[in-house]
Amino acid sequence: MEEKVDHGTCCHIHPIAVKSGTLMGVFVPCLQNIMGIIYYIRFSWIVGMAGIGESLLLVAFCGSCTFLTTISLSAIATNGAMKGGGPYYLIGRALGPEVGVSIGLCFFLGNAVAGAMYVLGAVETFLDAVPAAGILRETVTRVNGTDIAPITRPSLHDLQIYGIVVTILLCFIVFGGVKIINRVAPAFLVPVVFSLVCIFSGILLARNGRPAAGITGLSSESFKDNWGPAYQRTSNAGIPDPNGKIYWSFNALVGLFFPAVTGIMAGSNRSASLKDTQRSIPIGTLAATLTTSALYLVSVLFFGSVATRDKLLTDRLLTASIAWPFPAIVYVGIILSTLGAALQSLTGAPRLLAAIANDDILPVLNYFKVVDGGEPHVATFFTAFICIGCVVIGNLDLISPTITMFYLLCYAGVNLSCFLLDLLDAPSWRPRWKFHHWSLSLVGALLCIVIMFLISWTFTVVSLALASLIYYYVSIKGKAGDWGDGFKSAYFQLALRSLRSLGASQVHPKNWYPIPLIFCRPWGKLPENVPCHPKLADFANCMKKKGRGMSIFISIIDGDYHERVEDAKAACKQLSTYIDYKQCEGVAEIVVAPNMSEGFRGIVQTMGLGNLKPNIIVMRYPEIWRRENLIEIPATFVGIINDCIVANKAVVIVKGLDEWPNEYQRQYGTIDLYWIVRDGGLMLLLSQLLLTKDSFEGCKIQVFCIAEEDSDAEGLKADVKKFLYDLRMQAEVIVISMKSWEGQGEQQESIEAFSAAQGRIASYLGEMKERAERDKTPLMADGKPVVVNEQQVEKFLYTTLKLNSTILKYSRMAAVVFVSLPPPPANHPAFFYMEYMDLLVENVPRLLIVRGYRRDVVTLFT
Repeated sequence: MEEKVDHGTCCHIHPIAVKSGTLMGVFVPCLQNIMGIIYYIRFSWIVGMAGIGESLLLVAFCGSCTFLTTISLSAIATNGAMKGGGPYYLIGRALGPEVGVSIGLCFFLGNAVAGAMYVLGAVETFLDAVPAAGILRETVTRVNGTDIAPITRPSLHDLQIYGIVVTILLCFIVFGGVKIINRVAPAFLVPVVFSLVCIFSGILLARNGRPAAGITGLSSESFKDNWGPAYQRTSNAGIPDPNGKIYWSFNALVGLFFPAVTGIMAGSNRSASLKDTQRSIPIGTLAATLTTSALYLVSVLFFGSVATRDKLLTDRLLTASIAWPFPAIVYVGIILSTLGAALQSLTGAPRLLAAIANDDILPVLNYFKVVDGGEPHVATFFTAFICIGCVVIGNLDLISPTITMFYLLCYAGVNLSCFLLDLLDAPSWRPRWKFHHWSLSLVGALLCIVIMFLISWTFTVVSLALASLIYYYVSIKGKAGDWGDGFKSAYFQLALRSLRSLGASQVHPKNWYPIPLIFCRPWGKLPENVPCHPKLADFANCMKKKGRGMSIFISIIDGDYHERVEDAKAACKQLSTYIDYKQCEGVAEIVVAPNMSEGFRGIVQTMGLGNLKPNIIVMRYPEIWRRENLIEIPATFVGIINDCIVANKAVVIVKGLDEWPNEYQRQYGTIDLYWIVRDGGLMLLLSQLLLTKDSFEGCKIQVFCIAEEDSDAEGLKADVKKFLYDLRMQAEVIVISMKSWEGQGEQQESIEAFSAAQGRIASYLGEMKERAERDKTPLMADGKPVVVNEQQVEKFLYTTLKLNSTILKYSRMAAVVFVSLPPPPANHPAFFYMEYMDLLVENVPRLLIVRGYRRDVVTLFT
């Protein structure tokens, strides 16, 4: 059954905005922006100064920059649907929101101020042509200290008054929307085209001395005379003067002429108003670029052949002098071309600002948002305000070079975007425009940068500094937006290449970085919405030098994967947010497993890629297991340590995590290392990394070595000192011999803990024996048979007692204590191992239990 749709109602609810085609939407705006005042009043003078040869080179040089930019623009614009914002949209989606917004806002300012420049140019030309129109005319009697005949000319106030009125009138047209603009634009363009016809007609019909002195008509003699350059000094007005303040060179002419070829973005600025962006932008922009470049090249030849050098350099309005049948049409052409360019600037700039606001990156721009298909009235009002403000200033000489810089910055951004996308060649990069290559885009970007510095390195630095400030502001205040930009693709490719170059071979100790796997799941409960113990993130940062390195935060959810997959996704998102909040560089991973032991075993085998596998397992010591009678913890804890040993992972267990200092809590005293087992230098390295943190920088390191009974204690001390010196590590070495260890009295609290542990082990062993006799089975613990050597158990307990007593004797006031982690003895129940560990950590407030792995992480050699 067919569904009937009331088209009339639909149209009423969702009004369809007027859309422009290629001609009126892209070609005409670009043509109006490119064909500006410079062609009429400066171009013939440029030909006179640079000569025909270098003028052709100048046009080709500047035209190549815009042509290559148009190629890049065409490629990006045809790689998928395009919303409003033109170049901003393209650059932002290719180079990321920060770059897009910084260049986009600079380009918006350039367009807004350029509108004022065009308005002032039109008003100044009008008042020069019709001096009587001046309202507040001024009389000049002295120029450069010399008395002259009185000259009446329009004042600055006339420029301001007319400029404001013209800007307001143009804004009324812009407020009328695309439909009105498309109707008015031809009214500005047709007289411009007619004036060009008059100029070329005048050139073809010119004869020697007609219509003015210095006009030779099209002459090979003039062509030869004007072929070479005639760079010289001129007055501020451009008249040749040996004592003039300005010396002209090719570089200076690049700065003067380049604004004449800008305007290629005028069509793409209005991308939201185009019927088919993928067809209109390439065809319209390229057609306008080629048309105007051809016109400039032909004009160089014609201007160079039609007049003498002196005429070219002294008659600033040669185009009006030579126009046929009457010069006034050129004045009309100048005024209407500049007004047309101003109209396109005031049309494109608000749409650009609205597009930036609609992306919701900067909250401060929310006032300029518009609904799809709507007119950006607030943005237009703001653009008009900037434009009127610049018109009131009256003199744009100080900021007009910056406008050109903003245009060039935008063009460089478009070229770099295409270069990056073309070079990476991601699967999503499939532009319909096939005539592009990354090398062309790179040359285009380099040309833009070269032209920026040729024009003025001062203004280049100013514009780059402004763009950098906006970039910095956006990166701090802006909302994160993932647009799938080219940098993400570049990072991905770089990561893959780096992984391959790292290979799977063992990393040299000089290149070793700790990659901690932080075991978030605590032995106990955490508050709601806290996915990881807060101090674990602080501790993870303590294992990195200046924040460099990566941490992997792991949490295990018990259950069936199919049933709990959504819980895992939500938990992963929550953990990632928490890591960002704690400002810890790392990634979050959530694993669903039947129980913690199985989940951890899978993680320790598979987590990471190549040499980017985690190398240190970090977890909290389960201090609560006996207090809360969590009898499953010992087996799980011992299983995790055994898995780490089998997988050749280092282990760091933090006791006293709740008291671990944050970055603002300064610690004083010592960092004490009880270096019992050779661990490849991991304990030493971690202590050095602690010293790089603000909270521990006031501490000193002490290394305690346990010497054999009959060994040379002083010799051992000297060896360890030499070893630490070679490692560039500052530490005091203290040697404790087994003899003095035997003779010292144990600390009272250690003896009490020792006696309690003995009693619990004896009770547990008695229960095991009873159960074995009752069930007629061998001794069983943790679901497997065990062989208990009671003398060995006693020896373990006694050794642990001695170590705990030593720590309490020497390190009771230490900021943090490091001690080697004893591996779980084979065939001992997990309960026994937990008793040994509890005795080891008893009454030590902040302890790091460290086990290295079968490799060195520090080296003596440079």
